[in-house]
Amino acid sequence: MGTIIKVFSDNSQLEFDRGSFDDWCIYLVSQEQRKPPKDSEYFTRLQVLSQIHSPEKIYQDFVKIFDYTNARLNPKMLAGITRLASHYGNNALEMDKLFTILYAGMVAEENKQHAVLKKRIKRLGMHQVLVEGLKPDIAAHFSRGKKWRELDKICREKGF
Repeated sequence: MGTIIKVFSDNSQLEFDRGSFDDWCIYLVSQEQRKPPKDSEYFTRLQVLSQIHSPEKIYQDFVKIFDYTNARLNPKMLAGITRLASHYGNNALEMDKLFTILYAGMVAEENKQHAVLKKRIKRLGMHQVLVEGLKPDIAAHFSRGKKWRELDKICREKGF
């Protein structure tokens, strides 16, 4: 059992636990399963939900979370994400999970020892999916094989 990040209204939970490389692997746990969310999966869901709630709204809300994220999990931030997600009507629970997964992923990136881009790598993916309309699978694997300096340049050109 890992470190619980958040328990959602449906009693599923998000936690940090040991992964292949470090202790910052994220798991979504329900009664049926315990699995790490994949970038391509949650990018796909966010792109689908953006057809209902607009890509701009979802991206702007994500940036609010991004701006306040650092290397420590903040209980006020977790509660704030739930409040932010409550504005998504019937999709509130799913948005709470998706935004919390992104938040936890950014906290994990901020804690990774040799990560240079840190949380900006998640913002790059979100920008590609929601602003540029890139296919989620392409955005999820975009950084593979690229040097950090190249990715840093791309992020800087986009303003983050």
